[in-house]
Amino acid sequence: MPILGVGTDIVEVSRIREVFERQAGFARRVFTEAELAYCLGKESQYLHLAARFAAKEAVAKALGSSFSWKDVEIVNGSEGSPRVVLHGKAKGVAGTAKLHITISHTKEYAAAFAVVEE
Repeated sequence: MPILGVGTDIVEVSRIREVFERQAGFARRVFTEAELAYCLGKESQYLHLAARFAAKEAVAKALGSSFSWKDVEIVNGSEGSPRVVLHGKAKGVAGTAKLHITISHTKEYAAAFAVVEE
């Protein structure tokens, strides 16, 4: 199948932590309830928030469009790997395309790479 788009993003974990702590509404504007429940339940919650933030950015770049943060949801598949669930405008932009996402992180950075396949 042809590749329709690719996107990547890298985020400093400390930046997400600072914004999270400084702006009370940040988390609720950017992440779905399921994403927050997953990330905030982890010992390294800011690392997981940063990873999902990077993944949302990578998906937007791969789709070549912008939309509400919550239109792109990053969940874990049954085997634990990340999976993209689209809502609203993002779902309309993607149409029948298939999305692939991979996330990686260190203590200081989180990165994601997304591929949109026909």
